[in-house]
This record gives sequence, C-alpha cells and structure tokens, in this order.
Amino acid sequence: MEYYQEILAFHIISVLSWMSMLFYMPRLFVYHAENIKNDGFVEVVKIQESKIYKVIGFPAMIATILSGGTMLYLNPSLLYNDWMIAKLITLVFMIWYSFSLDKIRKIFAENRCKKNGQFFRAYNEVPTLLAILIVVFVITKSIPIYFSIGITLFFGFIIYKILTKKVDNVQ
Repeated sequence: MEYYQEILAFHIISVLSWMSMLFYMPRLFVYHAENIKNDGFVEVVKIQESKIYKVIGFPAMIATILSGGTMLYLNPSLLYNDWMIAKLITLVFMIWYSFSLDKIRKIFAENRCKKNGQFFRAYNEVPTLLAILIVVFVITKSIPIYFSIGITLFFGFIIYKILTKKVDNVQ
C-alpha cells in the first residue's frame, strides 16, 4: 500500500489519455467519412487516426488496465463492492469500444468504410455515457439505479436523434 496513491495518480492520468482517444477518434471518423472524396485530406486523417490509436489510445488503455489491476491486487477488498463490479463491467464495454475503433480505423485505412458522418457522430456518444457511469460509480461508491437507467435512456435518445436527423447534402 506504500505506493497506492502514486499508482492511483498514474491510473487517473492513463484514463485521461485513453479517454482523449475515445472521444477524438470518432470525430476523426466523421471528418474522414464526410471528406472521403478528398484524397489529400483523407491521407492526412488516416495518419492521425493511426497515430492517435497506436501512440496514445492503445498504450493508455493498457496502462489503465495494468494500473487498475495493480490497485485491485493491492486492495482486493474493493472487489467485494457492488459499485466496483459495476465499474468493471462498464470497463469491459469501454475496452470493447476501444477495440471497435481500431477495427473501424483499419476499415477506413483499406478504403472500405460505408458508414457516414452521422453514424460516427452518434457513435461518439458511447464513451461519454460509459465515462459518466464509471465516474458516478466511483465517486458515489454505489450503483444509483435510477440515475444509471435514466442517463442511459437519455444517451439512447441523443443517439436516436443524431441518427434520424435529416442531413443537408450541400457542401
């Protein structure tokens, strides 16, 4: 427990770095999808997508997992808390989301992506929801059921509105 606070600080820094990729990568996908015919622009965005995932996002995800795992090893009693189990379940979704971004990045790199900018605007809401849930679980040390359901439904509504919004094709 001697270095627990330092590990916690590293964990928070890792999470912030990972979240920066989770928030920004779908935005790059929006630009990529909406400018697909601009070859020069697309080549620059492909480089950005690759670097933000490989240089920032993936290493930060690994650092987050390792530092979090170390804290659980040092304080295994945390695993007896329902809020920690809820956080870990939400974390699994966040890891899945992170890997989904890499899969999409590879599809874009091969010029095979058929999704539009609107889809990626909606997809960009997912890490925000997951981050809100994790922060609430950790800060309150509980699982506020009504809040969790309410915020999930709210984000579902936002995603629905983004996906069904009429888009002008004027550029």
